[in-house]
Amino acid sequence: MARPLIAEIDLDALRHNYRLACECAPHSRSVAVIKADAYGHGAAACARALEGIAPAFAVACLEEAVTLREAGIGAPIVLLEGIFTPDELAQVDRLGLWMAVHSDWQLDALLASRPSKPVPVWLKVDSGMHRLGFSPERAEAAWRRLAAAPEQACDLHLMSHFATADLVDTGYFNDQLARLKALAERLDAPLCLANSPATLAHPEAHGAWNRPGVMLYGSDPLERPNAVTSRLAPVMTLRSEIIAVRELPAGEPVGYGGRWVTPRRSRIGVVAAGYGDGYDRHAVDGTPVLVTGRRTAIVGKVSMDMLIVDLTEIPEADIGSEVVLWGRASNGQVLSVDEVARHCDTISYTLLTGVLPRVPRRYHGAS
Repeated sequence: MARPLIAEIDLDALRHNYRLACECAPHSRSVAVIKADAYGHGAAACARALEGIAPAFAVACLEEAVTLREAGIGAPIVLLEGIFTPDELAQVDRLGLWMAVHSDWQLDALLASRPSKPVPVWLKVDSGMHRLGFSPERAEAAWRRLAAAPEQACDLHLMSHFATADLVDTGYFNDQLARLKALAERLDAPLCLANSPATLAHPEAHGAWNRPGVMLYGSDPLERPNAVTSRLAPVMTLRSEIIAVRELPAGEPVGYGGRWVTPRRSRIGVVAAGYGDGYDRHAVDGTPVLVTGRRTAIVGKVSMDMLIVDLTEIPEADIGSEVVLWGRASNGQVLSVDEVARHCDTISYTLLTGVLPRVPRRYHGAS
């Protein structure tokens, strides 16, 4: 019998969330961001599920694009960080990729190349994130160089990334947006700006293209949820089972270091899941889980292959009972990965992308 821990991937929920992103921005096209193996969900399977409704996909690097092409994905693929060495341009040309250009050396390499057809380019502008991109002042010159090279570059767009689109305080977001719109007006350039938070909460930032990412997987990226985020559906359910049960008197330490001590006579269950599977070891006592569809909590430190939950108020739970670490239980109850992340002092992105390869992915929903 196989170890019971699996990551169930609901492809119908993925498509639902993508359509919700499109509904938020009906006058934009939405590129589906599936970098980092589709945030841990499996890039090839997710791309196949979205192909036909998503006009393009976005990845971080050439290796991720190659994986999609080898899986038979023929839709446009955007390299969000562009190339890392000039020799990658041959692969960009062969695979028919689109690319971001964020620095002088990338621009020089592209303009010195001889592609079989011009490359669609998204010129990256540093509007205030201070990570990648040309300053707005220098972006104008870069744009004009690209526009003057129709054999190397085509379908030019301006691209940037918001640092605070998820926050309630919109001051810095508004500053970034104003810089970008002023630049776009000077160049008469189409824009690709909106990440998941801006797609969900800032229609003023919707451009020719938007880039929904984590929202596609059912995670709410906003500091303050809104009516739209309540419609997001969880795509991954991290599901396991109780593999042992213990009855303990009050005052007994549980797990490594004895961090949690039974406050009363307690019934605890051992779950087949741990940090060796990618479940965050920083989970505190009280981190929520669903057992037989009922809420309870982790007690004691997470081990490499196991963790412990309090079953005292769930008398029907026993060996083999369902445990949902995040996602949707068999009875329909949902535990948000965002809520779990808060108890681990992290974000949903790290939990989803951190589920390790030894955890089997099981897909359902027509692909």
